[in-house]
Amino acid sequence: MYKDIAIELICGFLALFIMLKLLGKTQFAQITPFDFITTLVLGNIVGDAALEKGVELTEILYSVLVWGLLIYAVTKLSQTFTGFRGILEGKPSMIIYKGKILYKELKKNNLDLNQLQHLMRQQGYFSLYEAEYVILETNGEVSVAPKHEFGPPTKNDLNIPYSQTNLPIALIMDGKVVPGNLKEANVDEKWLKKQLAIKKIKKYSEVFYAEWQQERGLEITKF
Repeated sequence: MYKDIAIELICGFLALFIMLKLLGKTQFAQITPFDFITTLVLGNIVGDAALEKGVELTEILYSVLVWGLLIYAVTKLSQTFTGFRGILEGKPSMIIYKGKILYKELKKNNLDLNQLQHLMRQQGYFSLYEAEYVILETNGEVSVAPKHEFGPPTKNDLNIPYSQTNLPIALIMDGKVVPGNLKEANVDEKWLKKQLAIKKIKKYSEVFYAEWQQERGLEITKF
């Protein structure tokens, strides 16, 4: 009995994992009510079926497949028809407009002032009056456009000349070279070994992590 349950749970888990990968990253981030329901039902299908006596493995896999195909079809429809997308995922709501708190929109979205303050603090704003516009997104988070005097200064405001931003590139991870990243950084192993020798490092295996960025050069953390 326990062996059968274990096999069904493992197979169900693998089926769910594959299905969620096919459905896309929205199942893991920016959860909307529709995403939450689909993920919850998928989990319940496997859990209930695996623990219920007399349920065959093929029935679990069939249930996951049918539900996954249904969600896939609904997702495609929402991508094609914007009106349908609004029904499934909801629409963003303007909570603060031109510095004015819209009481009716708060009530419509079942949001109280304490919750709004909490959401704004997460965005770095500690007063409701610092915002010119606040939009409640479909995933429950808020997007804040601050009033001019409360917004962060730009480089133009500070007269800072433009400079290109370069991404840091990991060259060594867990004692192993990342060949593709060497090419991305426009360097080779000969150059890398020379840099390690300067720091008295003889082998890659001595390096836990090494990162290259044009502005900072090579930074190394040893084991």
